[in-house]
Amino acid sequence: MLGRMAFSDLLKQLGDVGRFQQIQVTLVILPLLLLTSHNVLQNCTAAIPTHHCRPPAPGQAGRPESCLHFTSPPRGPHGTEANSTEATGPCTNGCIYDSSIFPSAVVIEWDLVCSHRALRQLAQSLYMVGVLLGAIMFGYLADRLGRRKVILSHLQTAVSGVRAAFAPSFLYCTFRSLGMSVPGITLNSLTLNMEWTPIHTRAHVGILAGYFFSLGQCVLAGVAHAVPQWRHLQLLVSVPFFASFVYSWFFIESAHWVSSGRLDLALKALKRVAQINGKQDEGAKLSMEVLQSSLQKELTLGKGQASAIELLRCPTLRHLFLCLSMLWFATSFAYYRLVMDLQGFGVSIYLIQVIFGVVDRPAKLVCFPVINHLGRRPAQASLLLVGICILVSGLIPRDQSVVRISLAVLGKGCLGSFFNCIFLYTGELYPTMIQQTGLGMGSTMAPVDIMSPLVSMTAELFPSMPLFIYGTVPVIASAVTAFLPETLGYPLPDTMQDAAYRGHYSSAPRRRGKPQQQQQEQQKQLVPLQASA
Repeated sequence: MLGRMAFSDLLKQLGDVGRFQQIQVTLVILPLLLLTSHNVLQNCTAAIPTHHCRPPAPGQAGRPESCLHFTSPPRGPHGTEANSTEATGPCTNGCIYDSSIFPSAVVIEWDLVCSHRALRQLAQSLYMVGVLLGAIMFGYLADRLGRRKVILSHLQTAVSGVRAAFAPSFLYCTFRSLGMSVPGITLNSLTLNMEWTPIHTRAHVGILAGYFFSLGQCVLAGVAHAVPQWRHLQLLVSVPFFASFVYSWFFIESAHWVSSGRLDLALKALKRVAQINGKQDEGAKLSMEVLQSSLQKELTLGKGQASAIELLRCPTLRHLFLCLSMLWFATSFAYYRLVMDLQGFGVSIYLIQVIFGVVDRPAKLVCFPVINHLGRRPAQASLLLVGICILVSGLIPRDQSVVRISLAVLGKGCLGSFFNCIFLYTGELYPTMIQQTGLGMGSTMAPVDIMSPLVSMTAELFPSMPLFIYGTVPVIASAVTAFLPETLGYPLPDTMQDAAYRGHYSSAPRRRGKPQQQQQEQQKQLVPLQASA
């Protein structure tokens, strides 16, 4: 008979990492290959080619300028143009673009240069507004409706991407902003996988998902180079989500989430998993009585749904929320500095995109033994290295492009490993009943590309000022990890009490080797908190 056990023990009894886990984990993370493309797609679809003003009339010539033309070039006594800057003006008839590198882009189609240059940034900013709203909305819906139902938002990603590809005007921005489902897919995919895998494999699953994100950057570079037409590229990275929407109907909802409200549905899901894993005998032993006994703590302390307001009302959750929000903000603040201005490095954007994708692989390989053996907190030190790389690059002269690119690549590698850890770490800190709400609210700090224009304006005061700002934030934020508990070797928290316990225990000396046994011993000594309404 199955005795009393935690949910993670149930998974081990039903096949550990069996056929079900292998199939569902693979299918869940497969769309992440193209999901990365949507975040950085504007590097390719809105690249700025070399350009100069279109002359208003055939007789008005002069040296081509990017955003100036000669209105009425003064002539010297021998028919030569006088050197006068007063005879120039802004482009009025559009620009002529060099199509040798970028034959098609939204910048070319709608003349988003010179006085209209801000509209190019507007497209990305509106997309990030959609990501911000999506992180809040889909995080809340995942805790209310379930992980699987929110992952079905693949359809919204596909539809909004296809509509953007056929946008007849700058309504393109509107359709891009409807990609708010991207964070819903990302966060819930990782959570669904994490809740269906045992404790000892969570780091493996997180690293695997991180590799798919990195590989996606290389895929985007190759596809963008092979398909230079921006509308075709937009279609190629959007249409596959119709297929992922279809097969995501067959995902099994997280029994870990369902057990907090519908024990009968949790039992049905666990029996189905046991059957797929070839553990029919163990599945037959499962019953409502066994689940009620095994999950007694979750059922007695975790009743009810926690709302987003609990993140600020409950002291333990408030502490986690503020610390993790700072880490998310700093991570994305540095990320968009490194990956959203590829043309600023002065080399092929396709080459630098591939390099950024490739460097993530060894970085995450180094990160794996750190998070799996030393702990989640030591792995957060990579954020400090990111800030140092950006700060040092601000001291390097712009003509030393090799040194600047080397620092950017090193920083991107550290950032890739940190992203991998912060996703895993955040999911392990929040209790199940509010896990996706916490992930969503915390990651709303991520769409900081909205602030990029403001930070870029500081270059008018001092050319390297933006780099110093982008570098200082992660350096300061890295100190926040000292105030967060370790999660290595511990089961996912099911209730507010579990989260409170973990914060309490993190301040005590930790004995290696039997974290779960220590948790069970010390859990008995804690005074239960009031269950959240």
